[in-house]
Amino acid sequence: MVMRFKHFIFALLAGLALILAVHAQDQPAGFISIACGLLANPSVTDEHTGLNYISDATFIDTGTSQSISSGFRGDNPPFLWNLRSFPQGNRNCYSINVTAGTKYLIRATFVYGNYDGKDNFPQFDLHLGQNMWDTIQVENSSSGFNKELIHVPSRNYIHVCLIDTGFGTPFISAIELRPLINTSYVTKSGSLALVDRWDVVGSKSDLRYWYPDDVHDRRWDPYNEVGWTNLSTPLIIDSQIHKDYQPPSIVMRTAATPVDDSAPLEFNWDSDNATSSEYYVYIHFAEVVKLKANQSRSFNITLNGKYWDGPIAPPYLSSSTVSSTSPISGEAKYDFSFIKTQNSTLPPILNAIEIYSVKYFLQSETEQGDVDAMEKIKSTYAMKRNWQGDPCAPKAYSWEGLNCSYNGYSPPRITSLNLSSSGLIGQISADISKLVMLQYLDLSNNSLTGSVPDFLSQLRYLIVLNLERNQLSGPIPAELIARSLRVFDNATNSTIIPSGGDNINSKPCGSGSCKKKDSIVVPIVVSLGVLLNVALIVIATLLLRRKRQDKTKAFAMVDTKSNIQKASLESIQRQFTYSELRNITNNFERIVGKGGFGTVYHGNIGNTQVAVKMISPSSTQGFQQFQSEVKLLMRVHHKNLTTLVGYYYEENNMGLIYEYMVNGDLKAHLSGENANILNWEHRLQIAMDAAQGLEYLHNGCKPPIIHRDVKPTNILLNENFHAKLADFGLSKTFPTDSGTHMSTVVAGTPGYLDPEYYISNWLTSRSDIYSFGVVLLEIITGRPAIEGSHEKTHISQWVRFMLDNGDIKNIVDTRLCRNFSINSAWKVVEIAMACVSPTLAERPTISQVVAELKECLAIELARTVEGHEGKPTNSIESMDMDLTTEVIPLAR
Repeated sequence: MVMRFKHFIFALLAGLALILAVHAQDQPAGFISIACGLLANPSVTDEHTGLNYISDATFIDTGTSQSISSGFRGDNPPFLWNLRSFPQGNRNCYSINVTAGTKYLIRATFVYGNYDGKDNFPQFDLHLGQNMWDTIQVENSSSGFNKELIHVPSRNYIHVCLIDTGFGTPFISAIELRPLINTSYVTKSGSLALVDRWDVVGSKSDLRYWYPDDVHDRRWDPYNEVGWTNLSTPLIIDSQIHKDYQPPSIVMRTAATPVDDSAPLEFNWDSDNATSSEYYVYIHFAEVVKLKANQSRSFNITLNGKYWDGPIAPPYLSSSTVSSTSPISGEAKYDFSFIKTQNSTLPPILNAIEIYSVKYFLQSETEQGDVDAMEKIKSTYAMKRNWQGDPCAPKAYSWEGLNCSYNGYSPPRITSLNLSSSGLIGQISADISKLVMLQYLDLSNNSLTGSVPDFLSQLRYLIVLNLERNQLSGPIPAELIARSLRVFDNATNSTIIPSGGDNINSKPCGSGSCKKKDSIVVPIVVSLGVLLNVALIVIATLLLRRKRQDKTKAFAMVDTKSNIQKASLESIQRQFTYSELRNITNNFERIVGKGGFGTVYHGNIGNTQVAVKMISPSSTQGFQQFQSEVKLLMRVHHKNLTTLVGYYYEENNMGLIYEYMVNGDLKAHLSGENANILNWEHRLQIAMDAAQGLEYLHNGCKPPIIHRDVKPTNILLNENFHAKLADFGLSKTFPTDSGTHMSTVVAGTPGYLDPEYYISNWLTSRSDIYSFGVVLLEIITGRPAIEGSHEKTHISQWVRFMLDNGDIKNIVDTRLCRNFSINSAWKVVEIAMACVSPTLAERPTISQVVAELKECLAIELARTVEGHEGKPTNSIESMDMDLTTEVIPLAR
């Protein structure tokens, strides 16, 4: 009896060990399964999959844990019985560690379950980090739904963010990440959002499959059509042979075939947006019937009646996948047909389908060094602010206390950090020194102790430093005081020493200053340095006072730009008051644009439409550009340059009033989101207009002017789609006695910035030529200057690759449907590529560019006049063409 009992115990333990081993194997490497709202320590196991779901408590700091109503639990697995809701804050983000460069299937699940007892279905936005993923619209209480994305993180973490859009409280039930094989689901660019994933069966079925049937935990729904019949096999389909996609054997064991052997097999779906939506389709095949010697099965695939792929002969008991190498787009509906070939004795079959739409996540993440620094600062001072997700992006949800710079597709950089009155204790964190682009730092009204650290002097762009009302002691670093004595005037490039200053409650002294009199004034200003124009913007002061010889005082650098005289503006035709601007803009009702330096409003002066650009008082760079732009627009007048109507300037508040350009900027018309596609003729005219504006700046002004920021957003279009150059805040007068170049700090936009200028700081008119060449390539291709993909390919590299293959037709924007003159296309591409030559000397002058563009436009006009190839179709009405160069008096 004892022996039998021992055998029983051993058998029980062995069985338990086996169960545990199997369970351990059911947790695949890299799987992340998060049950949102679950209590901090417990976990829950999904009975169907055996996967263990952990609490979300360690992934997020905000939100409240909730439970769905008991009546809805039977419809959902236990890991979906809880959820996390976010009644507070506009943006709440999960931070999840991943492996950078690994392809993941990311799934977010939402089960409302009337958790709040309101039976009120919310709507909110779902973001992946700084980019919009999808809008979540709850339609019932009982059943949940998923949003799936295939994405390759560029960093070792991702942020899943819920955005409150004002239509109900955001919530989330589960987040799952499943690593995929990197050679699967390859796109030219962008991520993939699931549209449908179907297990094709020839008869009705309610069976759904996921893990462990699918090693990647993809969810497969049954799909069939009238006129289909079912084929199946009990044998295993070896998806391991096809290692990229690995569709589950249980899905591939069934297939559909048409009831009528001579009929095609068809499926279709409707596009979300015929003009902008792009799709990738993955079609999985496996032969499930052992064919006889006299049988064969092969078929071709057509898409909307055109050949797409084939002939396909599915391998027996082995999966294969057919997909496109480029996204399909431009159709309102997509119809796929599988048509048997002439020699085939059997009709086509279909086993499984996956359809994805392309998601372009174009907003870059904040520079990694800035992110790391902010995370350490947050940890050091135990910050209680809602600092979640990306610090700078999207711009509307940047962290409280931060200002950032945004330059096209380049990563945003933190330029301002305001931690005033934040309860900071201890020494000034050395991690602040890692915010290398910092211009403003406010640490006032805290309990900071110790000395003013020397690393603050290493912040080369620092302009304003406020340390007042702390318990700091010791001397001010000598380098900070030395730098404080340098203030540059942008107009004269000369060094000045400002006088006067505000009284500061401060304690430390500079080297030797504690021995001086009680009211010595030490001016402190730090140059903006590389990437920004140095301008007469800020006069900051340090007042050292000594009540006792053994005590020191804190210091602050104070912005006093309101003291700058405005006499230089008085020669403009008209100055407006704030009340006049309110009337002009109808109380600032309609916003037509936003930038890093202010907001642009639509207005009317009588019957004339105007654009009113209000400069943010906190934007020092905006004030620089305000000064520069006003000075330049007072001197230049040309039909292809925007006109300044007037200005507003009271105390620290500034505004510029321009003529209003009805059709906005060029970038908006080149993007895929715009339904009105500019035809080839219009594009060439716009290019020539912009070139003529640039030609006037380079050759018609004495001294010449270099724009320094030529890009599509700075090319505006009037009601007739004629183009004008705009935004002269970075423009630079080129001294006539400077020779071939002038040395200046680098300014411009990444992607359009002349690489020689960036490396050498030598500015010439050919720097504008490079920028214009990039714009010209965008006009030609409809593509952005820098692709939003992980590779960040520059447009010139892409065009050069296409030219090497002699592929001019696919260089020109495919939305034009090849409705253009090949001769003019070749010519304008050659012009553009000459402009973006890495070697400055090989670039043409702007006059040469204008002359070449005239020829291109003449070729296209001749084609349309002859009518042999048909007038280009465009919803924009025909505009007047002017092929002559206007003679303009020299700039005043």
